[in-house]
Amino acid sequence: MKYEKTIFEPNPKPLSISVLVLDNCNTLSFAAVVDPMRAANRLSNRRLFDWSYVTATGKDARLTSELNVPGTALSRLEQCDLLLVVAGFDLDRLSTPALCASLRRVAAGGTTLAGIDGGPWVLAKAGLLDGYAATTHWEDLDKFAAEFPAVTALRDRFHIDRNRMTSGGAAPAIDMMLQLISARFGSGLAARVAGAFIYEAASDPSRAQLRMPPHPGHNALTTRANTLMEQTLEAPLTIPVLARQCATSPRALQHQFQTRLNTTPQAHYLHLRLTEAERLVTNTNLPIQDIALATGFASQSSFARAFQKTMGTSARALRKQQSSSNSFV
Repeated sequence: MKYEKTIFEPNPKPLSISVLVLDNCNTLSFAAVVDPMRAANRLSNRRLFDWSYVTATGKDARLTSELNVPGTALSRLEQCDLLLVVAGFDLDRLSTPALCASLRRVAAGGTTLAGIDGGPWVLAKAGLLDGYAATTHWEDLDKFAAEFPAVTALRDRFHIDRNRMTSGGAAPAIDMMLQLISARFGSGLAARVAGAFIYEAASDPSRAQLRMPPHPGHNALTTRANTLMEQTLEAPLTIPVLARQCATSPRALQHQFQTRLNTTPQAHYLHLRLTEAERLVTNTNLPIQDIALATGFASQSSFARAFQKTMGTSARALRKQQSSSNSFV
């Protein structure tokens, strides 16, 4: 992996950073990029990171937690070493022509750009990830890949390609910031920062993002099978094919799931598909029939039966209930 020299080569000089905070970003994603810098400054007893906040228009950015983050307008930003773009929801509306033009202007000056959570989407909208490999949150990754074919979309937790940094969410953003601290100021300081948060950094940034946290009983075989299942929800593999791709037999796969997770591969696969279906029902406006197809059901009737049995309600009723709840938020 090739890093942009001015950012990732060892250098004791303070790094000048602007944090672009957009409306409707998650508080955890915001903290994931700021707090590692704060901790690095405190633990080293010197200013290694010098950051300020910018917003789209100069008005306070409103986080999903209803916290406000004040900042100067992005249009007034002249130059910095690194611009961190922290975004979450409503990305099409927020990626205005004026915002994209400002991002392109900053990038033209040689600034390294980083996108956190929904941030990669904003950078891609501005054309600033064309020709780069990048990742984003797994919920948006397929749509991201379809909308921006000039970007090599990856399922990595975070990815660094030359002078572009992208992260799939809050926890991977911490890993990415620790990588920056380690490369610039030493692995010892990065370890101390991680220790201050009692945080265990992921050993491999290219490890695929998981839709659900791994079950503590997983071993290497069931983890591999789970990853393949998550990648094939739309067109589920048969158990013999799944076993073959895991370099084992169907019987051995069945045994490991039963022993480790107290379930069968079939039941685990169905659980992943219905969990994704529930997310699509509550978080998107996709037609129910499209959700059924997206989660591997050949017919809407078979989907309806499975959903009702597992969730205790129909997909339509759940969506209606969710819409009613949102009207009070």
